[in-house]
Order: sequence, then C-alpha cells, then structure tokens
Amino acid sequence: MRAVDIIQKKKEGGELTADEIKFFIEGFTAGEIPEYQMSALAMAICFVGMTDREVADLTDAMMRSGDVLDLSAFGDKSVDKHSTGGVGDKTSLVIAPIVATLGGVVAKMSGRGLGHTGGTVDKLESIAGFKTALSGDEFMAQAKKVGVVITGQSGTLAPADKKLYALRDVTSTIDSIPLIASSIMSKKLAAGSHSIVLDVKVGSGAFMKYMESAKALAEEMVKIGKSCGRRVRALITNMDVPLGRAVGNSLEVIEAAGVLKGEVGGDLKEVCVALASNMVSMVNLIPYEEAMARVLDAIDSGRAFDKMKEWVAAQGGDASYLDDFDLFPKAKVVYELKSDGAGYISKIDAEKIGVASSLLGAGRTKAGDPIDYSAGIEILAKTGDRVARGETIARFHTSSEALVAAAAEKYLSALSYSESAPEPEKLIYCTVE
Repeated sequence: MRAVDIIQKKKEGGELTADEIKFFIEGFTAGEIPEYQMSALAMAICFVGMTDREVADLTDAMMRSGDVLDLSAFGDKSVDKHSTGGVGDKTSLVIAPIVATLGGVVAKMSGRGLGHTGGTVDKLESIAGFKTALSGDEFMAQAKKVGVVITGQSGTLAPADKKLYALRDVTSTIDSIPLIASSIMSKKLAAGSHSIVLDVKVGSGAFMKYMESAKALAEEMVKIGKSCGRRVRALITNMDVPLGRAVGNSLEVIEAAGVLKGEVGGDLKEVCVALASNMVSMVNLIPYEEAMARVLDAIDSGRAFDKMKEWVAAQGGDASYLDDFDLFPKAKVVYELKSDGAGYISKIDAEKIGVASSLLGAGRTKAGDPIDYSAGIEILAKTGDRVARGETIARFHTSSEALVAAAAEKYLSALSYSESAPEPEKLIYCTVE
C-alpha cells in the first residue's frame, strides 16, 4: 500500500477503504507519511468529500491514534458536551454541576482560548488555586466522588488530529465538513463518555456562519457518534449575538455562577437549560420535559450551585470566590464605552466583540500567549435594545488605557442601528438526533 496511490484514488473521487484510511493516519502520526502527502489528501477530501462510512473510519483511526479514556466504570451515566465555539460561551461551567447533581458524570477535557473564542480551561484558572492538570488517577477519582471534573486536554488524546489540524490551518483545508466532523468527534470519542451533546453554533461569532453548513456538520457528527455506539444529540444554537453579557475569563465565571445562584437569566440561562436538559434526558432515559423540570429545580433549590462549589474545591480552587465575586482580581482600568449611534441595536457582529475582548488582554493571538484573567467586556446593550447617542453600552476591563482605543473601535464597528425594533431571534434553532 502506497500513500500516493491513496491520494490519487481520492482525488479521482474514489471511496477509500477502512484499511487505506487506517494506513494513512497511522503512517502520518508515526512520521512515516510526510506532511506534504497528508496535505494533498486533505485537499482532495476538501474537493471531492467523503461518504458517511469513510468519515466514520477516519474518525475511528484518529481516535485510536492515542490514548482512549475508559469511563466504563460509570456505565451509561458518563456524558460530555462539546461546543463548536463562540463568544461569551461559558455553558460548560453552568451545565456540568447541574448534570452532576442529577445523576450524570461529566468527566471532560477542555481547551484553551485562541483568537476570538474563549477557552473553558482559561476561565477556570481565573479562580485562585484551580488545577487544570490532573493525573489519570486524580481525574477518575474526582469523577467518581464529585460527578464532575474538567481538565486541560491531554497531548496523548487523538494526536493524529492535533497534527492534521495544524496542517489544515496553513493549507486552506479547514472548511471541509468531513475533516471538521472527524476532528471534533475523534476527540470526543477518545474522551470516553457514553452520551454526547453537541452545541453547534451558527452566526457571526461562530465558525459556521450559515445554517446549511451548521446543520450538515451536526448531522455528520451525530452519524459518527451513533456508528460508534454512543448516544448523540446536536443542538444548533444562535451565535449572531454573544451569549450572555460577559466576555472574558473571570467575568464569565462570575456570570456562570450567577445563573446557578438564580441571579442571571436571559439567553445564557435558556441555552444552558436546554443543553443540560438534553444531557439529563440521555443519562436517565427520561423525556426531555421531565429532564427540564429537574434541571430547573436543581437551579432553583441551590443544589447545582452547591455542586459547583464542591467541584471547584475538589480541584484545588478557592470556592469562596463563587460566594464573593469581589475576591476575583480587578482590572486596573474600567472604561465605559459610549454609543456613537442612536436607535435600536439591530445587529451585533459577535466575532468583532470577541476580538475586542482579546485586544483588551482577555485572549490570545497564538498558542502560549499570556492572558489577563481580569480583562474583558460587560455588554450593557444587546440586539433589540434601544439606546441614545452617548449612552454607555459596554464596560471594558483591562490592564492599560493604551489598549482601550483599538478595542473601542472594533466594538463600535460591530453594531448596526435601526429606527424600528428588530424581530426577536431564536436562540435554539433545532435539534438533530
């Protein structure tokens, strides 16, 4: 078997066998197949696509390229959630303790932020003492005792995907549904959970800008998961507006805790309740409506917030931060951004809001860059709100006044105004099963 023959076959529209895919991925991971041949195959896949069976085999090969977590000790109770990324997306912080309160085991590995989207690991590290690097034994012990553990992603989890993604990023082969789906699902399957809920975001602040591509991705990932014996559902959710009113690490932790304390509602709570209800429904094999009732009770009773504090303390974090938000480090500069327009905010380019937050110090432009945990944005006016010219529409948190001007320019360019109120947008478009 030769790599060049496999590239030629795919280039001509042929369907690769499971053995051919396995040969290519194993050879690439081991360094026996060079990057230029992997790049050629990825480009061929971009042009001619893959069948559902090929995508499943590609996912399986990448999943098996490294360690696969064994969560079988938790039976059908292990459940994971994956978001395709967005601005202000702190849903994992809210739903993990809810689901753990209601019988699920959420043992997940999460990433760091890059570009305009934030990372769950960075948000958690804004809590003093919180450990995101745990040994395998510590990871499993906490999952068993607390029901929730979130750590940084292991370098030995789906290493083929890590190598392939780095190539795709520099060879213009990112926008391929088979490659995106296999990338996400290889990591989710390697993480070992029996049930998976996917939050596929669509809109200006998401990787998928249009509904057609978001739905195609959701359908492909659900097929992959089911072919591998997992329970999988996907929700397609709105990312044309930042989720919630906080963007930035410690600000998002505060807002997430606020949901569980009953102090924050709106779009963030609605999306979190929907995701958590799907997870609870799957692990307990109960109707969605019953699961939602349990989720709302877990929030209203305070049990989910208590579980959040238990989880944070178990990973070495100072849980008192969640009771007293003043303990979080405060930004040196707090700047009130004034509106340069008047009327109803008719549209927000969520990606630009994410970029503005990064410019204030809350994000990275490349892996390994330091971040300011206290930096970020409080969004005071969102789509549908009526504002006057000169009214405060956002509050910037940053370490230096020198960072404000560029962030302000980016933020203001994200807003559009109209004389009439826009039609309310749906938050959750549909569910794919």
